[in-house]
Amino acid sequence: MRVATHSGSFHADEVFAIAALSLLDDAEPLEIVRTRDPELLAAADVRVDVGQRHDPARGDFDHHQRGGAGERPNGIRYASFGLVWREHGARICGDEEIAARIDATLVQGVDANDTGQTICEPLIEDVAPFTVSHVIAALNPTWEEDGSPEGKRAAFDAAVALARDILRREIAGARAQVRAAALVREAIAQAEDPRIIVLDRGLPWQREVLASAPEALFVVYPREEDWGVQAVPRRLGAFENRKDLPAAWAGRTDAELAAVTGVADARFCHTARFIAVAGSREGALALAR
Repeated sequence: MRVATHSGSFHADEVFAIAALSLLDDAEPLEIVRTRDPELLAAADVRVDVGQRHDPARGDFDHHQRGGAGERPNGIRYASFGLVWREHGARICGDEEIAARIDATLVQGVDANDTGQTICEPLIEDVAPFTVSHVIAALNPTWEEDGSPEGKRAAFDAAVALARDILRREIAGARAQVRAAALVREAIAQAEDPRIIVLDRGLPWQREVLASAPEALFVVYPREEDWGVQAVPRRLGAFENRKDLPAAWAGRTDAELAAVTGVADARFCHTARFIAVAGSREGALALAR
């Protein structure tokens, strides 16, 4: 399949769109053309982020035309990555739910950045998140580096390879989260105390606990060589907890922490009071209680 996109500096929008196309189950290695030549564009099977037309049936995925290419119910406008993902995401993931999760966690942020929509604002002056869009943009050659067509193409190919790996990992992670959700719901149902959720393995639990366990304060789970007690945040991605660990525990370790907690195998409590560690399941439960 021959895919055309614009020449010049590349952005996360078209880079991720092309990476997604390369993950289609029947996709042969893509022939990627970077050009603005109308004849070369017309000769391609698919045009991404160029051409000023959105028509999936004809292989056009652009959003630069007058009026754009639509927006999601939440107001985030579609850029080329989102247009490709809307058309092919479920097929790439093999599941509508997984594709929707990837749209929420990755695609919409890239689209918003490309369409000039602010979805987060810094709380500290001159300090802002370094997003995946910044990562891809940073792979463009600087003015001091190889700016030849070959150098620019090598940088672009490296960006597409990175985006492809990120997409693969996000899809794998989303699939794992869906499978984990059932196990976390089972642990919530079996909890002796609704304030303490005990897992028998390390699982992504925050989304499900926040949605399904309104009384939960702490989650106990096994780590590689010990057991953790983690506070449940007030909302997904927040640093504020429903209940912090005690201030007297903050920053204490080993014998000092054991003395203040009364738990013999207590090992560590973070200064931010969101996680503590014990050597055993029983010790972690005692800390949580």
